[in-house]
Amino acid sequence: MAEANFTTTQTGTPVASDQFSLTVGADGVTALHDRYLVEKLASFNRERVPERNPHAKGGGAFGELVITEDVSQYTRAAVFQKGTTSETLIRFSSVAGEQGSPDTWRDVRGFSLRFYTTEGNLDIVGNNTPTFFIRDGIKFPDFIHSQKRLGQSGLRDADMQWDFWTLSPESAHQVTYLMGDRGLSKSWRHLNGYGSHTYQWINAAGERFWVKYHFHTRQGVVAMSPEEAERIAGADADYYRRDLFTAIENGDFPTWDVSVQIMPYEEAKTYRFNPFDLTKTWSHADYPLIPVGHFTLNRNPQNFFAEIEQAAFSPGNQVPGTGISPDKMLMARVFAYPDAQRYRIGANYNQLPVNQPHAAHVSNYMHEGNMQFLFNPADARVYTPNSYGGPAADAERGIEASWENDGELVRSAYTLHAEDDDFGQAGTLYRDVYDDEQKARFLEVLLGQYAALTQDRIKERFIQYWTNVDATLGATIRERVGA
Repeated sequence: MAEANFTTTQTGTPVASDQFSLTVGADGVTALHDRYLVEKLASFNRERVPERNPHAKGGGAFGELVITEDVSQYTRAAVFQKGTTSETLIRFSSVAGEQGSPDTWRDVRGFSLRFYTTEGNLDIVGNNTPTFFIRDGIKFPDFIHSQKRLGQSGLRDADMQWDFWTLSPESAHQVTYLMGDRGLSKSWRHLNGYGSHTYQWINAAGERFWVKYHFHTRQGVVAMSPEEAERIAGADADYYRRDLFTAIENGDFPTWDVSVQIMPYEEAKTYRFNPFDLTKTWSHADYPLIPVGHFTLNRNPQNFFAEIEQAAFSPGNQVPGTGISPDKMLMARVFAYPDAQRYRIGANYNQLPVNQPHAAHVSNYMHEGNMQFLFNPADARVYTPNSYGGPAADAERGIEASWENDGELVRSAYTLHAEDDDFGQAGTLYRDVYDDEQKARFLEVLLGQYAALTQDRIKERFIQYWTNVDATLGATIRERVGA
């Protein structure tokens, strides 16, 4: 049907005027039965959906994933078979800031990927760090509350943030990343991404492996200084969003190399660190990176709201040959993410074009609910079992149940592994990964963070927190602040 070249109501009726309301005389009262006026204002009042609670501010683009290596010995997932190309969506974001907050606040950057595969959508919802602040989902609301605003003043508060972090020692590894260069990237194009969680791969023979996803930018990991970040925050609050859109618009398509770490299933029970602890990383000496392929972003959204703001990711979106692990944060997110989207967008959010599978068919017995517009054939029965025909579960095609009935694995996941502790890997990151210039910048950031604190008890815990990470670092901070 050809598009009308005149204004219409939302039901297609031509509109007589888009400039003037219907009134009783030139200066009379407005008529309530001016249908188009009421429809236009009512629509305007409902334009915004609730913003995401964390990760509210962001942007994204589309592209394609190309698998160049053979990893079929680890997974039977169609998306990861050599030679396969899959449409890709990515959303970058900040964690703490609301919509409208400056892109260049110091923060972890969300790195959410969707691959539209022939077996359904595969979502990998991570960050630009391989770790996170907490290891148990029950603490997630508390963590996010500590990063938001005080109820009385409506202002963010350094005491509140550091009160939570210093009382949550498992945060030390992630906070060491955050206060370092990764907390202020030059752009979204210049940061790495990580699945962060431990996931599962299953091959065609049914063998199971634990996997961590890594996405390394070909543009190089580049940071900006705190001074530059502060200047840009005032000059262009949408700096990252603008940079990505402009680069793609100009044909400068950013690319990330995809690789994985693979751990044999049984080794998780005795590995020196808890391999399902989101605050930990796996040693690359123990489990080196295995190349898989790359993805390139080459298409901007046609409509930011429809395709980015309404994009609804979930780490529960797995496909045959992939799965989750006994990572407590991951298991909580598998529930929380779809629940947030049902509240934020609606019960049928997966029927929106950006959330529909683009290369696979949807067939099930769920129906109706708010804003349903996809539906089964007229003669379909919406219950199972039935004797009229219709889709049936397929154990050969479906996602495999795997570790839930392995009592030894589940018990070992949350008993102390030989080298489990909260500050060890943070100390290694500071001492062995950061070079002298990075350490100097890191110290200046910490001194700036300390200067924003007002409560003596939190100041003391701040110094002890970093002393636990590295004794020399803690002593230097104490000396510099004169505490």
